[in-house]
Amino acid sequence: MLTHIGTNTIETDRLILRRFRYTDDDAMLKYWIADEKIQSMYSEPVYTTKEAVKELLDKYIGSYEKPDYYRWAITEKNSDECIGQIAYFLVDSKNHFAEIEYCIGSDFQCKGYATEATKAVIKYGFDKINLHKVQICTKTINKASKRVIEKCGFTYEGTLRDYFFFNGDYVGRQFFSMLRSEYEAAK
Repeated sequence: MLTHIGTNTIETDRLILRRFRYTDDDAMLKYWIADEKIQSMYSEPVYTTKEAVKELLDKYIGSYEKPDYYRWAITEKNSDECIGQIAYFLVDSKNHFAEIEYCIGSDFQCKGYATEATKAVIKYGFDKINLHKVQICTKTINKASKRVIEKCGFTYEGTLRDYFFFNGDYVGRQFFSMLRSEYEAAK
């Protein structure tokens, strides 16, 4: 049985994962949400105006009242600026699994932040929500995301070939997962 507790603050060595705030709009625009390269890698639209970001924040913030909603702003401890986001964007309560998505602004990539945030959200999922399985997917061309997934200890499950039509070509979607037993064994 899952224990839905909603999006609570998670602290790691260098990051605070917290609920989004309306005051995050400037940092979101500056660091990631207006960046087509970043947004396209996880199949999200680009937001270029404060009005568009406010509408998205209305959706995020309004959903926090639901106990099975899990979406965090990724912030550096020293600045509290939103440098990315991470979520269990798909939660299957019946089958006790959830799927992670994340993005980090290009100025903050290759610093281990995505790995640090993902490991924290995996821990939250197993220890707090009581998930049986956590899964994550990436485009076959997203080498950086695949490295994060591997560093977090996920097991490769398979590839759906030609899943996305991306930049004029077809690319696959790779699936990875971690079971509770694997998480416990790695502790």
